[in-house]
Amino acid sequence: MQPRITVITIGVDDLERAVRFYRDGLGLPTEGIVGTEFEYGAVAFFKLQAGVQLALWPRTSIAHDTGLPVSAPSPTDLTLGHNVASRAEVDTVMQQATQAGAAVVKAAHDTFWGGYSGYFQDPDGHLWEIAWNPALDLPA
Repeated sequence: MQPRITVITIGVDDLERAVRFYRDGLGLPTEGIVGTEFEYGAVAFFKLQAGVQLALWPRTSIAHDTGLPVSAPSPTDLTLGHNVASRAEVDTVMQQATQAGAAVVKAAHDTFWGGYSGYFQDPDGHLWEIAWNPALDLPA
């Protein structure tokens, strides 16, 4: 298998609320909600880097598409990592997320591995880690 992840889809309970959080709150670029002409088709895509996209899709639509029942969300099943270029940028992104309506789970702090990171949950409970890793060479 060629290791190629192009879309990370997260299930949401309220698509419009989730789009507002990611677009208006975090500033991620999107064309908005598309696919509304199809039952279970409404989805929003956000362009990230190198051709990767974040998709927001209602949990009920994911359940319908897969044939699995809707289950209770579990924030500890998956984290989304966002690496930034500095300690200060961690604090900036954490503050931006909080102002957008995120719940801080763990404030930014020095880590055991020599970096600096914090965790927040989006309005649907998805867990994000914002991290500065001194071993990564990211553009400032």
